[in-house]
Amino acid sequence: MANKVTIQDIADALGVSRNTVSKAINNTGILADSTREKVLAKAVEMGYKQFSYANSVSDILGSNSASKPVVSGEIALFTGNFLGNSHFASTMLDKFQNEITHLGYSMTMHRVTPDNIENGTFPASFDKSRTHGIICVEMFNQGYCELLCDLGIPVLFADAPVGSYTKQLPADILLMDNSTGIFTLISEMAKRGVKKIGFVGQPDHCRSFFERYMAFRNAMFLNNLHIIEKFCLTNVHPHGGEYISYLSDAIEALDEMPELFICANDFIALDFITCLRKFRVNCPDDVMLCGFDDSAESKVMTPSLTTCHIHSQIMGGTAANLLISRIEQPDLNYRTVYTETNLILRESTRD
Repeated sequence: MANKVTIQDIADALGVSRNTVSKAINNTGILADSTREKVLAKAVEMGYKQFSYANSVSDILGSNSASKPVVSGEIALFTGNFLGNSHFASTMLDKFQNEITHLGYSMTMHRVTPDNIENGTFPASFDKSRTHGIICVEMFNQGYCELLCDLGIPVLFADAPVGSYTKQLPADILLMDNSTGIFTLISEMAKRGVKKIGFVGQPDHCRSFFERYMAFRNAMFLNNLHIIEKFCLTNVHPHGGEYISYLSDAIEALDEMPELFICANDFIALDFITCLRKFRVNCPDDVMLCGFDDSAESKVMTPSLTTCHIHSQIMGGTAANLLISRIEQPDLNYRTVYTETNLILRESTRD
């Protein structure tokens, strides 16, 4: 008599995790359609008992789609800033919402005001009783993030406060790779003979900015390049109406320019190049410039901006997977997940 086929047997045959096979067979969680179909086909082929009636994958898909449970509940988006179409999170959240909608969840948006943060209150639109999970975007106040985590609801942070390095948040964190593109750029510049490189942006604004700043410093060290501290314009705040004046003052105070400035994101780079023009400093002839995000503006500005591309759609799918799996399995260890980014060389670095 043949041995009983188990989920682990199917996982071993396909070289995937047991959890992936379980999701495919039980139609839970988030999986790519191709992955689910491959798992189900192998289950039929191996004679998995639950599908002994099936002659093909279509038999299984037909029966499961008719009996798929309907989940009712809300996923709450908390954000501290307006998310315009150029913000990477706009595309990320579109994908995220699409994924959770397929699972029966709706998404509600809640803007957190400075008064909410100061008083430790929640937006009036937020209803804890209907909320199954929370996703946070542009939420960088450590105390308020801790308050959200104390609600007893699964929380996912897309980026997080710098304070969460020293005081861990009981939540999952999703980030883009903030290092590889900067390492690649500085290594390429070192090969070109470029030695004087600066950084623009406030490292303690959020984890992403901090990691980009540390990537700059670490890449300089690994390429045997000396960091000239006066070229690190890290005391200016990346938001607020007076930002350009801060940048202008910082540029005016320099007695020389580096060969390249790396900016914490594209929007800082856009403001920075405006200030450079005020002092008749030309990019890239007088100083080269790099941003981060690959915003729509980075492609059409003059010169076009070298930057790091964020795969926002991938981040959205990953965010849905992380939060839904946390809702379904609240005892999982907390995870910090990074998605790929890619360096895009353009005119602002003479490419």
